[in-house]
Amino acid sequence: MIDAHLHVIDPRFPLVPNQGYVPPCFTVEDYRRRVRGLGVVGGAVVSGSFQGHDQKYLRAALAELGPGFAGVTQLPSTVPDEQVRELHGAGVRAVRFNLRRGADADPAGIERLARRVHDLAGWHAEFYLDAAALEHLAPVLRRLPRVGVDHLGMSASGMPRLLELVGQGVKVKATGFGRVELDVREALRRIHAVDPTALLFGTDLPSTRAERPFRDEDVGLVVEALGPDAAASVLHDNAAAWYGLPRPSAAR
Repeated sequence: MIDAHLHVIDPRFPLVPNQGYVPPCFTVEDYRRRVRGLGVVGGAVVSGSFQGHDQKYLRAALAELGPGFAGVTQLPSTVPDEQVRELHGAGVRAVRFNLRRGADADPAGIERLARRVHDLAGWHAEFYLDAAALEHLAPVLRRLPRVGVDHLGMSASGMPRLLELVGQGVKVKATGFGRVELDVREALRRIHAVDPTALLFGTDLPSTRAERPFRDEDVGLVVEALGPDAAASVLHDNAAAWYGLPRPSAAR
């Protein structure tokens, strides 16, 4: 399995309260211990709202996890080009726009930054949002060269708009089953029917602020919903291609 969405919360590095929330510690070693037995061979370490624009924690996490893992970071619009290139060298492969937790939702600014990091380093853009609120951003997502949406788009009411975007090449993370407001099995089947390469599974560990944390049974839910052959792509192949992980290393 490639875990396309995980967080590392390391007390060696500063945290920024978001909407009054500061998460508990969840180090690389905590992560390895938690997923032992799940067959994780790589993944994507995703910056949370509570980590602001700090890159030191992400560099450290990627160095500790090894070449099978990529990074997804948050950046200010003023980030220098050279810093983007340096982060790429450290294993970062995407920029994240956390609109669900109060990030700037200005469409023009989002498009400028997403295009700039793609042109500089080939990065894609990831969005944490409710697909039901996509009306003002959908044109931007259609124009961007590479886009992913977190947590199945969050809501059943957003599914029709999300499926339109999937038909235009947008990827969707099959993550956060305990935080979404939709039927997970139905969502997986509908997205997969539009584009079998669209879904990327992730644990969302440590499931910060989720009503129900990740369970090992969530992996089986994907197999149950899609069948073993399709699930193999969702659990590994799609994310390997999306993040460019040719040399996965096992999580210990």
